[in-house]
Amino acid sequence: MPETLLTTINDPSDIRRLSVKELTQLAAEIRELMIDVVSRTGGHLAPSLGAVELTLALHYCYNTPTDKIVWDVGHQAYAHKIITGRREQFSTLRQFNGISGFPRVEESEYDTASAGHASTSISTALGMAVARDLKGENFSVIAVIGDGSLSGGLAFEGLNNLGSSNSGMTIVLNDNEMSISRNVGALSRYLTRVLTDKRYTRIKTEIWDRLGGTSVGKSIRGIVKSIDDAVKHAVIPGKLFEDMGIRYLGPVDGHNIAAMIDVFKSVSQQPAIPQMVHVITKKGKGYRFAENDATKYHGIGSFSRDTGDIIKKTVLSPKPTWSDVFGDTLVEIASERKEVVAITAAMRDGTKLTSFSKNFPDRFFDVGIAESHAVTFASGLAHQGLVPVVALYSTFLQRSLDQLLHDVALDRLHVVFCIDRAGIVGDDGPTHHGIFDLSFVRSIPGAIIMAPSSGNELRQMLHTAISDYSGPVFIRYPRGTTPDKAEKSPLVSLPCGKPETLRKGKSIALVGVGDFVALAREVAILLQEHGIKSTIIDGRFIKPLDRNFYFRLFKAHQLIVTFENNSVAGGFGSAVGELLYSLDLKNRPDLLTVGLPDMFIPHGDRNVLLKKMELDAVSLTARILKRHTESEPRSRKHHMIPA
Repeated sequence: MPETLLTTINDPSDIRRLSVKELTQLAAEIRELMIDVVSRTGGHLAPSLGAVELTLALHYCYNTPTDKIVWDVGHQAYAHKIITGRREQFSTLRQFNGISGFPRVEESEYDTASAGHASTSISTALGMAVARDLKGENFSVIAVIGDGSLSGGLAFEGLNNLGSSNSGMTIVLNDNEMSISRNVGALSRYLTRVLTDKRYTRIKTEIWDRLGGTSVGKSIRGIVKSIDDAVKHAVIPGKLFEDMGIRYLGPVDGHNIAAMIDVFKSVSQQPAIPQMVHVITKKGKGYRFAENDATKYHGIGSFSRDTGDIIKKTVLSPKPTWSDVFGDTLVEIASERKEVVAITAAMRDGTKLTSFSKNFPDRFFDVGIAESHAVTFASGLAHQGLVPVVALYSTFLQRSLDQLLHDVALDRLHVVFCIDRAGIVGDDGPTHHGIFDLSFVRSIPGAIIMAPSSGNELRQMLHTAISDYSGPVFIRYPRGTTPDKAEKSPLVSLPCGKPETLRKGKSIALVGVGDFVALAREVAILLQEHGIKSTIIDGRFIKPLDRNFYFRLFKAHQLIVTFENNSVAGGFGSAVGELLYSLDLKNRPDLLTVGLPDMFIPHGDRNVLLKKMELDAVSLTARILKRHTESEPRSRKHHMIPA
């Protein structure tokens, strides 16, 4: 392979010897590597393509890793990974035992903070800057945040603190007018004015600066010195940040390396004050398919780099995704029920609310990257008699726990939460696995929690949640396709808390919820080969649990095994165990809880991860047989051990 500029770059010190022309060539080579690798591994392509020149300019001007760059979310940090010693490992992106798709502290000293969720960088960077000052150290701290992430409340909390702080740091606002879907809200419109309004530049250049060229003009400027502020207030967004105590520079062309180097060198010479550099970039830059459809290529699976077409596995009978079933069913229900409204947080397409937004534009609300606001906004709608359906990924629902408790559950408001991407999601790793929702939602008083095992069951649960229940209701479902075709059968209500018996057996009862019901079925087949016909239960409900049903189940079986695609700490198995010990049983059955271990699970293919954790049917069958054998000759005891 012929040597290119990129093959000579092993760390950021290597790029600091390059000319601007060579840096431009290097940017093109980095893009080629990104497109080539991501076309095979999948990943966050469009945001990283847009931040290549910005990344090079930052590492060129700052002495990393001594100077700290804090990436917000981190899905724009592929170029950063490539030039910080991970070029040769980049082909392993998002693969099991390969490099992460997000910044990870354990991966590189250049990754100053692990990330994966939006709006965290300013607060993290300010903490680093304050710690630096308290310790008497000397280095720069830079937070790189997108305009979409700036819509999050945490970003504004950080800005507010920074403006009143005595510690200096720099915020780089990477403005591409996009988060995942196109940005919404007043802040987005506010920043967009920079691209169109040139009144301030014209007034300042043609009138104000010329006054400073004569002695009379200087006197006039001294008398009416507030005109500069007045003009800024009227026409430039940067004044918002300046009024918060943050020096504003920009906007700067985020694909002009020379221009950015000039700005960053100037900024780096004044590290003791809060500063913001506003950079304009194009998401998907350098790959025409991504430029034309940045939403599609924000996070994408493998694709043909020549045509841009997504590579899909051939299936004999295509089945809908869980998200598809949710989106279609909600439109069906909302057509009959005018009080139903839908809310998401910058995830319209991912949660499959696109059709709802087109059919009922006045009843659809995308609040931007602001999950906490989404929940409290829903509470206000519910107070006035509407039925809000809030669709969020499990990993992002975590960001709104206080609002769930304080703003929804406390007043027993009827809000339906549809938790997408629940359980192991694979390649994006620990920041995106949805493995904690059952554990923290279970603690909410009055909550009803359901998990469908099929697309048709999801339809019935959504109907039941909207039509029959009050208070907060949660429905959680995984990523991927349903095991059935989820045909539009009549919508019927499910009795609250009651499981469904799929097969009656003896001795062992396998009780699954959600997509792990399928795993319970696989285990049952293997147990049958060992002469054990086990009972199979679709639990359906995580909260409440039908006491009478489980009382009879406990009495009739020697071993109860629960299955859940959630952390075993505080999840469905814990709920069954709590119920088991609350009942007056002469002989309690043994209990084995099968779920995800109490840890942050790495990135990698879903099936590979489950096999590694011995959560495949073969491994589980062996454990269950061993436990069953052990429990026969001794007194029955309660063991809650993750499989």
